[in-house]
Parts: sequence; structure tokens; C-alpha cells
Amino acid sequence: MTTTPQAVRRASPRTRRKTTPAAPDPSAGFMPQREPVRLLEPDGTPLPARDDYPEPPVEALREMYRRMVVGRRFDVQATALTKQGRLAVYPSARGQEACQIGGVLALREDDWVFPTYRESMALTARGLDPVEVLTLLCGDWHCGYDPAATRTAPQCTPLATQCVHAAGLAYGESYQGRDTVALAFIGDGATSEGDFHEGINFAAVFKAPVVYLVQNNKYAISVPLSRQTAAPSLAYKGVGYGVPSEQVDGNDPVAVLAVLDRAVAHARAGKGPYLVEAHTYRMEPHTNADDQTRYRDADEVEAWRDRDPIARLEAYLRARGVLDDAAVAAVAEEAEEYAATLRRRMDSQPTVDPLSLFDHVYAEPTPQLVEQREMVRAELAADGEGDA
Repeated sequence: MTTTPQAVRRASPRTRRKTTPAAPDPSAGFMPQREPVRLLEPDGTPLPARDDYPEPPVEALREMYRRMVVGRRFDVQATALTKQGRLAVYPSARGQEACQIGGVLALREDDWVFPTYRESMALTARGLDPVEVLTLLCGDWHCGYDPAATRTAPQCTPLATQCVHAAGLAYGESYQGRDTVALAFIGDGATSEGDFHEGINFAAVFKAPVVYLVQNNKYAISVPLSRQTAAPSLAYKGVGYGVPSEQVDGNDPVAVLAVLDRAVAHARAGKGPYLVEAHTYRMEPHTNADDQTRYRDADEVEAWRDRDPIARLEAYLRARGVLDDAAVAAVAEEAEEYAATLRRRMDSQPTVDPLSLFDHVYAEPTPQLVEQREMVRAELAADGEGDA
């Protein structure tokens, strides 16, 4: 039978009425919330409970409060040590306590941490010796602690290189059948670096169990966020790599821990990486060498004081009846003793062998390195300081 053009035209309306099933949304399951997840108001008043982010156990929140208080006192003491000339430089994390402590509390002891230069507070909260943590900032060895023993990578000064390291280690652990999770701390400025994109892309393709925690403190040193990205938020950067992402109020300790618990569980279950953007604020200058008045005003800093994460959590725990004056005083006393012990231990100056400059540069020293070492040895011997 031959179909005439008229028959085709008569069939067209019926054909047009047929519906084609909509294609699945490729971003489904990857998109962050439109607004940062928040479980507490800035004054500590609880918001309605959420099924997607259940509140962590109260014992975990009490421990988070304790570590945040001790961590802030450590941070203040380290800043003072810098002013006294005992540290060459110190990048404060004051104001970011919820992110620093939440990041380590969400992990097991056998998980790995990949920190930046600003994570001294997180590392001491993880149990590392504070003097060893500050070794890098004294101008001594690059890493004062044992990474293998502490399962903590050296503090990373170049932006974002730890993103690749975390992806590689996590993939290796997964490949060997272990459920280890790696958490990489990064700042908002690091998301503009190539290593961030390479690391998260590799992790997504090979389902490496990594959590990337972006502490968006609004400035990459002096560069505001608006000059770094046009994305609605940094959490959306995970979508393009097929990585589930979330954004959270980084000054809400309860929400930070709830979101990170979910992210770590996702990675540990073999589902691949997870990207968390925590909206927070750096209360102090970038480092002691920074003049923050050149790029932000005092009113902006003061406004963020009202969102203090420690005061927020303290108010909430007091309202629940699980924290009282005695407990607050006990934690404050512990924090003071921690700072006093650090001061005493930092009083002693390390004995440094100038020739150690050449140690651990290569597994097998190059001829040029041997020549340079001998030249320095000879100069020291001539000054009566060498061991020749």
C-alpha cells in the first residue's frame, strides 16, 4: 500500500500528541542544596530537624566543643609566639574552628588527613604533638611529625597540590581492599588551581574515597571570592566531575559535623569522592605578615563575630542541659594548661646542624650535592664549627 502525502499530514496531529519520556537529569544526586545546610541559628537556637542530615550524638558535640575551645587557645598562643619571634610565620584559623575540628572528628584514626599550612589547629585536635606541628613554621624541618605514624600528610604550602596526593593515596587504599578515607582540607583560593581540578577528576573517575573540604573564608589572601569564580557557590564545581557536593554553614558546628559524617560515609561505602563547601570566615589576617586593612574593613570582621562557632555551640549545649558552668570552666582550664605547656616547650631552641640542609634531598646524593656539602663543611671547619 502506498502512503499518500495527505495521509501523512492527517497522521501528524496524532503523532505530535505522543510524549517522549524525559531524559534523566544528569546532575541528579550531585547538586548541592540551594542554601548552605544549617541546623542552628547564629545564637544557638535549633532549627527544625532534617531527615537528610540527622544531628550527631550529643557526646560528639560535647567533644567538638572541647576541642574547639582548646584549638582556639592553641591558635591564640601560636599567634603570640609569632609576635615573640619564636615562629617565623603563623596562619591563624581563628573563626574556622567548626571546620577544623569537624574535619578531624568525622574521621577514624586510621583515615588520612591532607592539610594545608592553615590546619595546625586541626592537626593538634587530631592528637599530633603541637611542637611538632609548629616545626615547619619555626623554619626548621618541613614536617616535624611522622606522616606514616600519624596518617597525616605534611602541611601543604603550595595551593591545592594535596588534592592530587589525597586522590592517589585514597585510590591506593581502595585498590588494596581497605575502606580508608582521605580528607583534604583546602581553601577557596585553591579551587582556582589546576591541581584541584586534576585531583577531583581523578578521584571521580576511579571512585577514590576522598572528601574535599573547602573552607570558603571569602578571601584567597586578599583576593575576594567574586574575583575567583562566577559559580553560584564553590560546591557546584563538583557537578561537572560527577561528584556529589554540598554546601554548609561553616560556623554551625552541628551542621558541619552532620554534613561531613554523610560525606565520609559516602566515600567509605565505595561510592567515590564528595565535595563539601563550608562557608566560614578568617577572623585574623592571612598570616602575621598580612595587612588585612588593605582589602577588608573592620565592620565586615565585626559582623562575623556574631557568628562565632564556639559561642553558637555552647549556647545550644547549655540550652539542652548537657553543658554547665562547671564544664565550661573545666574546658577553659584545660585549654590554658595546653597553652602554658606549649609556651614552656617552645622556650628551648633546637640544635641545628647546618650540614643537615643536605639530608633527604635525594635518596642518593648527586655529585653536585656532594660537592656543595663538602664546600659548606670546609667553610664551617675554617670557622671552627664543622666536624671535619
